[in-house]
Parts: sequence; C-alpha cells; structure tokens
Amino acid sequence: MSLSKATILGTVAAIGLAQAAQANELREYALEFFKPLPSTVPAVNDNPITPEKIDLGKALFFDPRMSASGVFSCNSCHNLATGGDDNMPTSIGHGWQKGPRNSPTVLNAIFNEAQFWDGRAPDLAEQAKGPVQAGVEMANTPDNVIATLNSMPQYIEWFEASFPDEGDPVTFDNFAKAIEAYEATLITPAPFDAWLNGDDAALSEDQLKGLELFVDSGCASCHNGVNLGGNGYYPFGLIEKPGADILPVGDKGRFAVTETVDDEYVFRASPLRNIAVTAPYFHSGQVWDLNTAVDIMASSQLGAELSEEEVGYITAFLESLTGEVPEVVYPILPAETAATPRPTGDVVQ
Repeated sequence: MSLSKATILGTVAAIGLAQAAQANELREYALEFFKPLPSTVPAVNDNPITPEKIDLGKALFFDPRMSASGVFSCNSCHNLATGGDDNMPTSIGHGWQKGPRNSPTVLNAIFNEAQFWDGRAPDLAEQAKGPVQAGVEMANTPDNVIATLNSMPQYIEWFEASFPDEGDPVTFDNFAKAIEAYEATLITPAPFDAWLNGDDAALSEDQLKGLELFVDSGCASCHNGVNLGGNGYYPFGLIEKPGADILPVGDKGRFAVTETVDDEYVFRASPLRNIAVTAPYFHSGQVWDLNTAVDIMASSQLGAELSEEEVGYITAFLESLTGEVPEVVYPILPAETAATPRPTGDVVQ
C-alpha cells in the first residue's frame, strides 16, 4: 500500500512539530539554570562606564610599566589572544617567580559575583589592585604606579577625561576603576547564547545531549547563571577528594579569606565560558585535558561514574560556550619622560 504525497508531507510536518516542541521544552528547562549574555556592556556599581574610561582602562591593561620591572602587564596573565588567561599551570611573575594558582580567564569575569579562586575581591576594580601589589606578580606599589602615571602628560589627560568631576583624578582607585571598565567590555557571545535566545540550529545533537547530561547529572547545581559558575563557593572533593597533585594540601582555598574551618578546600565555582580554550584546569592547573577534568568533577563532586561517551557529550556542550572575543587593537601607550620611574631591574633571580 503506497502512501499519498499529502500523507507523507503530513507525517514530516508532524515530526518537525514534535522536534520543535522537544527543543522548546529543553530550552525552557535550561533557562531555569542559565541566562544568555546581555547584548550590551553591563552597568558596574559605583563606576559609570564611558568610552573615555574604557580606552584608559585598555591602555592600563596592556601597559607593562604598571609593574615594578616594566615587564608584566595585566595581559601577561590574562592574554586576550589565548582565552583571557596564560595557558600555564600557574602564572609567571616578578623575578620569574611562579604564582600559587592557575590564572582565571578575564573574559566575562564581570559576571562573577566575586574575583579570584577564593573570592577575596568583591569586584573587578578590587581585583585589579591585587596583582599590581603582589610580590610574585607585578611587585609594584600604589605610590609608584601613581608616580609613573603622573610622569606622562598623556595619561594625565586621559584620567581627566575619564573622571571629569575630580580635581585630582590620577589615583590608585581610579586606576582600578578604569581597568574594571575595560574588562566589563570583554564579553564573548557563544553558540549557547544563540540557542538560549531561540536559534535551534546553534547547537549540535551531541551538544544538546551534553546539555541534558550537564543538568541532569547535577553539574548545573554549581555551574549556573549567566557565566555558568563564578557565583558560589563549594568544597573541592565534596564526595571524594582528588589527589594532592590536583588538590594541593597547602592551598586551603577560601579558608585563607574567612579563617573558618568549614571553608577549608572551598573554592569559588569556576565559570565555564570559554573553558575549552583555557586549559590547564582547576586552581592547581594540573589537568590539561577537558574530558579528564569533566570526569574528575563528576566523580569528586557528584559521585557519578560517567561513561566515556557521556563525558564526550558534556565536553561537546562545554565547547558550545566558546565565544567570539571582541576585536582587540593593541593600544599605543603614552611615551615615558625623564620623570618616569625606572624599572627595578629585579627581573632575573
């Protein structure tokens, strides 16, 4: 018995409607956990963002003279060409010292509820002050930063344009606010955002399977919101602690901030946007393969034994979080003058 053309077309249409309904159901489910990136630069508390402030912050972000040695800039550890981090287990800083933790990506960091792995900085402005003063990073002082900036007339003009209501705008606080303003623009819309916004074709079949597994396995209980993380603190090894190679005994995480026993080995949930291009993983930076990182998190945090195929699906979903980085044109920085403090020379130990 042959089917009529009308019957065949009706069947195809019915299948299409069923698939569309299934896609909408999954999207509605996903939107209970996640939010797409906004289409505009978000507002920042106590720091109105202006084009002048963004341009100033960009210059400061790339300027190695903000370090004592004149070698390291914000971009050294948060390289915008390599996912907003440095792709090192732990960063290299002043005197070629190794820092204690893996450098988080600066991309989309504006959406984290706090900064650093232990959440010790409440916002990006406060975070920007830390590495400048850290002995293993830029090893500078606020006074020397301000002396450096004041020695260059172009920087003074840029600060005056960025903070027009202030009589003496070249301050360490404003230095940090300008960097925060620039970093707030580093937003990377990804295929996952297009899918959340209604584009059914934005994710592959494997990525959709991975999304379902990601939610149903419990990953979304910690990695949720607009940044899929960066918004909560959890013990690393909730079910079973990883070995000392992945969870160093000497780094007790948020305990160093709160001095509360319950916060030993507690860390801020890592934001997962662009995770596929920001290896190595975890605060120790000891895992280079994303499949391996997914497997470790499943067993140590959820007590779940995922098959190789399931891990592959979740990894495929995580790859849908790789977004489009804003075009970056390297800034031409103000010229030094005779008054500009000289590098310390303490670069090689």
